[in-house]
Amino acid sequence: MSDREEFLAGDRPEDVFMYFADDAVSGADALAGHGERVDDGVVLVVEGDSGRSAFQRATDMDPMAFAKQAMANDGEIDADATGGVCPDGDEEGPHDARFVFAFAEEQNEEVDGIYNEGDVIHAYVQCTCGTAYSEKWLAGEK
Repeated sequence: MSDREEFLAGDRPEDVFMYFADDAVSGADALAGHGERVDDGVVLVVEGDSGRSAFQRATDMDPMAFAKQAMANDGEIDADATGGVCPDGDEEGPHDARFVFAFAEEQNEEVDGIYNEGDVIHAYVQCTCGTAYSEKWLAGEK
């Protein structure tokens, strides 16, 4: 099982997931040496603090501020977390994922809702149109 598959299954809750489209960051080929090359970009699964720092260096955005911005727009993120359906997709222009940041939250049986059911993946996408959007789902269920 790849790092990405383990993360999406909820087996790596201490790590963060990052996807960068080839044209979203400089040095995507160098990043591929530390992660997994996919059709149009690179996926990295890295320990939490190191991953947040790496995301900020690559995008010049604080990952938690980006997540807060993206939470304002519900979208649909692909099961492999390398793209999605932009909520502004009916507007003109390309609507491809520039980058994705995700983390897992372990099951919490003390609360109601999805968190009671199992580990939850929180994912945030920056679209090429400028819209940031998010989705959360039960790990391994998408």
